[in-house]
Amino acid sequence: MNTLLKNMMLALLALGIGQAVWADDVSNFKKMLQAAEQGNADAQFNLGVMYDNGRGVRQDYAQAVQWYRKAAEQGYAQAQYNLGVMYDQGQGVRQDYAQAVQWYRKAAEQGYAQAQYNLGVAYKKGEGVRQDYAQAVQWYRKAAEQGYAQAQYNLGGMYVQGQGVRQDYAQAVQWYRKAAEQGYAQAQYNLGVAYKKGEGVRQDYAQAVQWYRKAAEQGYAQAQYNLGVAYKKGEGVRQDDAQAVQWYRKAAEQGLAEAQLYLGVMYDNGRGVRQDYAQAMQWYRQAAEQGDAHAQLALGLRYATGQGVRQDIVIAKEWVGKACDNGIQLGCDAYRELNQAGY
Repeated sequence: MNTLLKNMMLALLALGIGQAVWADDVSNFKKMLQAAEQGNADAQFNLGVMYDNGRGVRQDYAQAVQWYRKAAEQGYAQAQYNLGVMYDQGQGVRQDYAQAVQWYRKAAEQGYAQAQYNLGVAYKKGEGVRQDYAQAVQWYRKAAEQGYAQAQYNLGGMYVQGQGVRQDYAQAVQWYRKAAEQGYAQAQYNLGVAYKKGEGVRQDYAQAVQWYRKAAEQGYAQAQYNLGVAYKKGEGVRQDDAQAVQWYRKAAEQGLAEAQLYLGVMYDNGRGVRQDYAQAMQWYRQAAEQGDAHAQLALGLRYATGQGVRQDIVIAKEWVGKACDNGIQLGCDAYRELNQAGY
């Protein structure tokens, strides 16, 4: 069988499979619609999900809202939660935080963890309800005790900030750990910070590195940067400039200004990488353009000396001036010296 004929056969076979799946989707939709119209709450909720996600039917948020509402009015907790989300995001209905809170509350009072968490967020931000940190803590706790990782993380944050509860770093660590052990990257990072600082737990750089690494391997930029710092300083891990560069780069490529600055420094000094002033300039510029004052200073000084870039005193003054405006005294000093030199 020649290649063309074989490809045609494969295409026909794929088309046949596709038609069969499509026929099943249509059949399922018709059955679901019939049950929903007869008042079956499960069917109403599932029909809402189909419209919400465009599965087996053309996506239609307004129709999703309609069917979620029917199920929600029968006390179906997931539908109440989903209807709250639609109001929260303004999908298929005019955005209305108060309505979102109303539906979240109904689901939350039935013990639905995601709704309890979202209700906590609403109280924390004061969206659709009067801001009330104590209420936020109450609802975060209900969800957290059910094992909901985001709620555990947020509850830890409330203990750190002393919002709605007495500040307690040990309690914060407890909740961060619960979320971290579920793989929640932000909690892993915050637990690392707690070990680094010795807040709520005995200071332990090795433990800090362990938790930074878990978050970093999930792509969490701040953890990647902090892991780079640990390798640079040899805190909790053997000092290794090449590893520092590796982790700085991962965070820098995600746009984290601190990491871009220090990756620039590594290129500038030839630490963990071959010295390359042009590469240093590239990373300084990216950080400087995000407003990092130290990067602005470094960029300005490189323009002043012509290292890694053509010397340009006008541009040098612009960047050291920005650094000065952002509170770096060396930037002010450099600006003054360039002025006194007649530039």
